[in-house]
Amino acid sequence: MDKPQADANETLPVPNFDVLSQNMAKLVEEAGKATAAYIRPFEQREAKPGLADQVAEAVSTLGRVAEFWLVEPQRTIEAQARIGSKFLELWTSTLKRANGEAAEPIVEPAPKDGRFQDPEWAENPIFDFLKQAYLITTEWAERLVDEADGLDDHTRHKAAFYVRQISSALSPSNFVATNPELIRETIKENGANLVRGMKMLAEDIEAGRGELKLRQTDPSRFKVGVNLANTPGKVVFRNELIELIQYSPSTETVLKRPLLIVPPWINKYYVLDLNPEKSFIRWAVSQGLTVFCMSWVNPDERHAEKSFSHYMREGIFAALEAIETATGERQVNTIGYCVGGTLLAVALAYMAAQDDDRIASATFFTTQVDFTHAGDLKVFVDEAQIHATEVTMKMRGYLEGSRMANAFNMLRPNDLIWPYVVNVYLKGHSPFPFDLLYWNSDSTRMPAANHAFYLRNCYLENKLARGEMEIDGVILDLGKVTIPVFNLAAREDHIAPARSVFLGSKLFGGPVEYVLAGSGHIAGVVNPVSRPKYQFWTGGKVAGELEDWIADATEHPGTWWPYWFEWIEKQAPERVAAREPGAGPLPALCDAPGTYVMIPS
Repeated sequence: MDKPQADANETLPVPNFDVLSQNMAKLVEEAGKATAAYIRPFEQREAKPGLADQVAEAVSTLGRVAEFWLVEPQRTIEAQARIGSKFLELWTSTLKRANGEAAEPIVEPAPKDGRFQDPEWAENPIFDFLKQAYLITTEWAERLVDEADGLDDHTRHKAAFYVRQISSALSPSNFVATNPELIRETIKENGANLVRGMKMLAEDIEAGRGELKLRQTDPSRFKVGVNLANTPGKVVFRNELIELIQYSPSTETVLKRPLLIVPPWINKYYVLDLNPEKSFIRWAVSQGLTVFCMSWVNPDERHAEKSFSHYMREGIFAALEAIETATGERQVNTIGYCVGGTLLAVALAYMAAQDDDRIASATFFTTQVDFTHAGDLKVFVDEAQIHATEVTMKMRGYLEGSRMANAFNMLRPNDLIWPYVVNVYLKGHSPFPFDLLYWNSDSTRMPAANHAFYLRNCYLENKLARGEMEIDGVILDLGKVTIPVFNLAAREDHIAPARSVFLGSKLFGGPVEYVLAGSGHIAGVVNPVSRPKYQFWTGGKVAGELEDWIADATEHPGTWWPYWFEWIEKQAPERVAAREPGAGPLPALCDAPGTYVMIPS
């Protein structure tokens, strides 16, 4: 995000009122376009269902908190007195500063909070008052949730989440009239920044078909197959759910045992094949691995009844059969990322019950198999909310990809939502081109049957961890999975928390190598050898609590990628001549990255 460019004590320029009035007229015109883009789906009877249910859910949850504080007058007085005394302190401090006296701030932003970096937030008494008043109110509201007795854990979790969303949205940094940097920018540009921002807002609502598709990067700078997902390879197999890509070798010899990557279908596979420098797939090929990667179809109403079983059989099992045909190798190493890893774990438990040993090892990237500590995504999961989602999906046969993208952004609103709102729609700046954020915006839909099964069996009922999940009549037991497992967690992961991955590691029946990467769900995985940004930790047996494991773990600088490859190579070090995709029994259908990845959301 932009850093402050102006001196806080700089005299504000006098605006050109003629230009300002012209820009205000243009702003109204662009605002009309944005409004039209928003209401068009309603006029065409294509409104997205579920919004009223989401609002009602938030109101009901916060109402439970309010009920605790309002039901007894003494509690109400205590809550009012608590915030009243803080505001009295703030007002006294502000008056002292206005009279030229020194006064310490009543409350300070967190060290990593980038919203209040402009010098005027501290130097100008008015903006300092706004900032501190906001922080005091936010802390007060969060404390009301924490101290509301009688709430079950799920309701308290939801209430804290909703308070965070509301407080993030109401920050004075998000409004022109209360943000000193925005005031300077608007006066300096005579409002042209607001016109540009409103134009982009209208475009993004249009692109979201009535919902805001938040512009986090410049989409014109990226093209899949050109400067993204451009590791050479061929699609060697295709069915209704997957295209299987075999990558061209870059070494004379390769490990005899191939590698199959099972990516998440919640996003497109090329997070592991961004630009050449960041591409895990390209790097794995360069180490002498025959890499196959599944590219999931972006489903529509035709795939409504595709279930978890279909994704296992037509996804993983179909890929295993194709790999054996292409290479003659019956056993493979596998990688599963996020929900792709959950599916891989399900497949492993199913295969163990059937004495199917085609998968020789499994690597999991930020994957949950036990959802006890599944983080903030669990606020969206209870019987009422899942039922509402199922009703929504039945109307079309799938869940819009934007719903999941918005949910992920809401996990970190002060990083993934409001900085872009301010920078793009208020400052009028085009966002910086960033391949990872382009991938993040290239969302995919979820078929109704598959997604409903995932929400209920994993997040709501945690059946896989309890040994109660059933696939095609088979009860799954991860304890029967005895192959070697490499389980990668990320220390700051908000989607698959490290604690959750650690707990899930205890469910497997064989040796587990738990590795903890720095950073989060994506950056902890995409940490290239050429330019590593984060460290990683390794330790001994997965036992006790995560904090105990971390205390005894060994920290390593750089990326975990070479450490993982050593783990893979030790298991089956035999090498053979490199394999060209399409040269064997499976002919090439087209060049990588294939056709499924090109299907828009």
